[in-house]
Amino acid sequence: MVKITWHGHACFQITTADNKIIVIDPHDGYSIGLKPPRVKGDIILVTHDHFDHNAVEVVRKPESIILKEHVGEKKINDIEVRGVRVYHDKSRGRLRGEITAYRIIVDNISIVHLGDLGHVLEEDQASMLKPVDVLLVPVGGTYTIEPHEAVEVIKQLEPKIAVPMHYWVPSITLPLKTIEDFLGYVKYRVERLDDNTFEVSRETLPDKTIIKVLKYK
Repeated sequence: MVKITWHGHACFQITTADNKIIVIDPHDGYSIGLKPPRVKGDIILVTHDHFDHNAVEVVRKPESIILKEHVGEKKINDIEVRGVRVYHDKSRGRLRGEITAYRIIVDNISIVHLGDLGHVLEEDQASMLKPVDVLLVPVGGTYTIEPHEAVEVIKQLEPKIAVPMHYWVPSITLPLKTIEDFLGYVKYRVERLDDNTFEVSRETLPDKTIIKVLKYK
């Protein structure tokens, strides 16, 4: 069983069955009006070097393994990581640069984190990220894909579970769109959780794509 926890914005914690912790895109909290993530990662992944995604010192331990914008394959014990180069904007990185989307395989579950993806995926990018069990997808626009484009990316990647991230929540200081702006375009089944955590295993994956909306806490 894999546990996925959202620490607000684009910061997620993945806890494996043997209690190894992967942290993706940590923020420091105060810079964007949120609480800092209270977790220390065995593995820390950074999609790009912007201040609201790269606060490694907040979540690192002395023995943490850190991958920053890593492209290509990496195996860390029994955890597989694939970094795929994508762009922060619709101009192939000319405006905001490149980022790395990560596909992580842990306990037989594939999890894709799209960071600050700024465009609908190209065919080769999508193929390198698939198949996807759990998709962590930005939906708030401004710095990333817009809500309607997030729906298009979900259709491209066909995840079993899509988890929206990088949208406006109370107290955040960034000018992002709300979760309701995104859900207005969604035709999939939506589950709203009263928690920032859920568990998933191969056996509990749904047959068709569902949207899980986590509650920022």
